Amino acid sequence: MRLTGKLTKVEGQRVTVELDDKPDVLRLRQLSNHKRPSVQVDVEDGRNISPDQRKKAWALINDFAWYTGYSPMEMEEVLKVNYMALTGADYFSMADTSMENAAGFITSILNYGFDNEIPWRLKNMDAIPDGYPLMMQCLKHRICVICGKHADIDHSPSVGMGNNRDHIDNRKYKFMALCREHHTLRHNKGLPWFMEFYHIKPVRLDEDTIVSLHLNSRKQLREYDEGSDTGAETD
Repeated sequence: MRLTGKLTKVEGQRVTVELDDKPDVLRLRQLSNHKRPSVQVDVEDGRNISPDQRKKAWALINDFAWYTGYSPMEMEEVLKVNYMALTGADYFSMADTSMENAAGFITSILNYGFDNEIPWRLKNMDAIPDGYPLMMQCLKHRICVICGKHADIDHSPSVGMGNNRDHIDNRKYKFMALCREHHTLRHNKGLPWFMEFYHIKPVRLDEDTIVSLHLNSRKQLREYDEGSDTGAETD
């Protein structure tokens, strides 16, 4: 149940909200099973969607439309419904929605796109916000973080000659998702040049992600914890 209003007072951990409409007290009691209900207060900062956010959102929507056969306007509505279902947000217009809501909408488009294997067009990779965990999504879905082609998982530092990738402790490495072409370029030019040129850097993975990507099994990680040196630690 969504209630809207204005925040009128803040005292320590206590806040007072003046609601826009009189609440249905009976309905509130039913929803909370006659207990004190938990609430979440989202405070808008008053800033509207920026032109850059609107441009990024439409670039991603157009990729969806191009791949699925929907018109861009139809695709916008589909993606809005998905976002509203996930977040409980009200219907909104990209002409004047808040900057915060626009950021959430863009993130939901990206998550939905990666989960459904939408092939982002190269020119629209730049539409992905800096704060979005792009490398993690590319590793998860085996997509080159540079060009969007099918990718392999690149270790940093590189796994040396004679080492078996199936028998190293991957917690000691960082990773990038790179296609064969960019993987070769990274090795030919060296990692410092590659990172500076493409403005990316490898990421370290937690144990759950390492297991989900089939880089190590739980059994292997337990065995590594019990003993032997299995690779060089990275910074």
